[in-house]
Amino acid sequence: MNARSARGKLSAADLQTLFLFEALDDKQLAWLAERGRVEVRPGGTPVYSQGEPATCFFVLLRGTVAVARRIHGDDIEFGRTDQVGVYSGATQAYLGDRVDQVYPNTLKAITDVELFVLPAEEFAHAIRTWFPMALHLLEGLFFGTRASNTIIGERERLEALGSLTAGLTHELNNPAAAAVRATDTLRDRVTKMRHKLALIADGRVDGTRLHHLVEMQDDAVKRAYNAPKLSAIEASDAEDEVADWLEDHDIDRSWDIAPVLVAGGIDPPWLSQATDSLGDENRQAAVGWLTYTIDTELLMGEIEDAVNRISGLVDAARQYSQLDRAAQQPVDVHELLDATLVMLQAKIPSAVRVVKEYDRSLPAVPAYGAELNQVWTNLIDNALGAMNGSGTLTIATWREGDHLYVEVRDTGPGIPDDIRPRIFEPFFTTKPVGEGTGLGLDISYRIVVNKHHGDIRVTSQPGDTRFQVCLPITPPSDAEDPSPVAAESSRTEPASG
Repeated sequence: MNARSARGKLSAADLQTLFLFEALDDKQLAWLAERGRVEVRPGGTPVYSQGEPATCFFVLLRGTVAVARRIHGDDIEFGRTDQVGVYSGATQAYLGDRVDQVYPNTLKAITDVELFVLPAEEFAHAIRTWFPMALHLLEGLFFGTRASNTIIGERERLEALGSLTAGLTHELNNPAAAAVRATDTLRDRVTKMRHKLALIADGRVDGTRLHHLVEMQDDAVKRAYNAPKLSAIEASDAEDEVADWLEDHDIDRSWDIAPVLVAGGIDPPWLSQATDSLGDENRQAAVGWLTYTIDTELLMGEIEDAVNRISGLVDAARQYSQLDRAAQQPVDVHELLDATLVMLQAKIPSAVRVVKEYDRSLPAVPAYGAELNQVWTNLIDNALGAMNGSGTLTIATWREGDHLYVEVRDTGPGIPDDIRPRIFEPFFTTKPVGEGTGLGLDISYRIVVNKHHGDIRVTSQPGDTRFQVCLPITPPSDAEDPSPVAAESSRTEPASG
């Protein structure tokens, strides 16, 4: 390449030596030679910077360049080359104003470099004019892929929502059914208790004795409320003692009554104190009345517990969906993680142990809570799938400098070395056909990196796979929600042809 004019131009012959232009005809080469220019950039300086308006298309003529992306304030290099003819810059200029024309990465001169520079509008004109069929194919590929990503991404979200909804419905059904059963039984007990009260108060028990029985009823209620939890052996022994007392005092159905009395904290000395003053003729009715009193108290406790469980699940669903939150605001990652675990409870096998290693001193971070919950869902779901029904799932949080870390760790077989570099690629999945879209980790990457200006990384070996999500504790000054196009192109822009 020695036929350059004083104005820093390349000749048509020089351009034809570059693999990108070798198939062009003389007229096209002359057109490029007239409109392009040669520029020299000293080593250590940027050719262009990520996020700037994409004004030029660059082709390397001499030297070494590196491509980097900015991740939570740091420029991470992911490509370096000295191959003549590699290109970068405004590669999507042919799409015009249908996409945001900004540089998706930073191109840096490592050594002094020489570049062929073509203005973006000239590059776009050449593509549209010279390659109309290719232009249609490229546009169809670009917008078709973006539309497919959107549709399949929504499908992925709907499938995840359907799975979570099924799990939540299952979790809600248990306490709801328990409350219905307890309410039905309670209605029957209250009816029988009124009948027993009628037998006691039909004139055969004087007022003093009846007043004493009512006092004992109040005491029974307190005992039932504060009854200690007994082991199976302790409960069995206590029931035998109470049943023996009942049989000694000719109380019918002692085997049925004893468990209720023991569950309410009642023992033989208390029964004697409650009934001895009533006389043998009234003891059967009095014990029955006190049993129904305790049973109703226990049933109301079951209803209260069931309603509290339902309330807790609804609160977890609200926390998970973040429906009552602004688009972005400070969130406690532990609340998000706990809500996600509650929502996924039905999918966690009984042989999987869940361990939380939380640093509760961590501050709130600015985030889109519902979208972070989607990240936790994807990572936890993948970890559960990897362990195939048994193992340990560990959720850990900690702080390093100005960043907060969330780690999802599993004891599965690990990710093979040949697969690990591809796990964040769209549509890549190791699951059988029909069981996965391959977008879970890709969506997680976009949420963490593009929307939260964080980072997500993985380390893996057999028995120890760790996905780490890094989030800035304070938002960067340029933290704006990137456009869908910018988000899609951020990992795929080539450093070379």
